[in-house]
Amino acid sequence: MEEIIIYSEEFHRSIEDLVEILYTKQYFGFKYECEFYADKIYDFIDFNIIKPISKNSPSAYQKFGSKFIKYKANNNTSWYIFFDQKENQFLINHILNNHSHDFPDLL
Repeated sequence: MEEIIIYSEEFHRSIEDLVEILYTKQYFGFKYECEFYADKIYDFIDFNIIKPISKNSPSAYQKFGSKFIKYKANNNTSWYIFFDQKENQFLINHILNNHSHDFPDLL
């Protein structure tokens, strides 16, 4: 059975905001580099969501999804992607990174 991955509007909006922030704060010199960075997050999810690398979300994060996976983008930044799963169907709900004030709760 093939997996079905659905991205919530909130998740898409967060990624769009990320691209704007990366470009505005000049983390990358060109907008297409920011978009490429965001695309790599989607690629990670698409290729890894079915693998048994997810963890159960801490109770404070259950509102974002019952599970999460960690994507290490570089030496400084890790992303935490929250989702719900029913068999081979995945709803990707929320994303935050280790620079967030909420990060210590995920350790």
